[in-house]
Amino acid sequence: MSTTLSINCGGTLLSLDKPRVMGILNVTPDSFYDGGKYTSDRAIMNQVERMLSEGADLIDVGGMSSRPGAVLIDEELEVKRVIPVVRSILTHFPNTLISVDTVRSSVAREAAAAGAVMINDISAGKFDAKMCSTVAELQLPYVLMHMQGSPEDMQHNPEYSQVTVEVLDFFIQKLGELRALGVKDVILDPGFGFGKTVAHNYQLLTNLSAFSMLDCPVLAGLSRKSMICKVLEVNPSKALNGTTALHMVALQNGARLLRVHDVKEARETISLFETCLVHNPHPCC
Repeated sequence: MSTTLSINCGGTLLSLDKPRVMGILNVTPDSFYDGGKYTSDRAIMNQVERMLSEGADLIDVGGMSSRPGAVLIDEELEVKRVIPVVRSILTHFPNTLISVDTVRSSVAREAAAAGAVMINDISAGKFDAKMCSTVAELQLPYVLMHMQGSPEDMQHNPEYSQVTVEVLDFFIQKLGELRALGVKDVILDPGFGFGKTVAHNYQLLTNLSAFSMLDCPVLAGLSRKSMICKVLEVNPSKALNGTTALHMVALQNGARLLRVHDVKEARETISLFETCLVHNPHPCC
């Protein structure tokens, strides 16, 4: 399970010799779990301080919900939500590594100017033809996520012949395009819950190690999602235990980044995972 992968976050080299935690900061009124909780500067800074103190390696700031059924908000509104937050975080916590969750190249550019060091794009450049070339120009790590459809319609009967193979083929194609543009650091996100049924999600999770052949770190965004809630028959507020269980599965299958609402619990999961490796560094299966 050892790796030499690392990513250059705006001049800061983030080693992925051990799994890392990306804390979710949704500055939105309508995200599926924590929408509306972090809209004032005080609430935002308190949450950032908490996540950093609990061991977050990156903070992922999002100004637009991508829950099923969500529609794209106005660009001006997204900028108004996100850019001041990036600046404020870096004023209060100057060494923070900030990722910005956006599908727009203009927002990515403004975020980078404000100090963000990673772009997390759920659309893989599908919604903005300039996104990939902009990321290449900015020379920032890019989270490449797979999604069938758009948030507005992605859960309307998603279909695959072989979901893992199709997602792998998608990554191979997009990686070729990104490398040709000069993007150096790409993080792969299979897009749990984005145009997938519960069965598709679990097939991807249990076959996550298949993506290791692409020599890119894999991000697992499982936190409190419907693939947990539907199986356990709970709502997102009751899905922390299920999230923790699936985080361990993701780590065992090669995930190097966990994108989470609950940093402390994710960090504890990583500690237990690493302890297992110490006592059995070469598992037989």
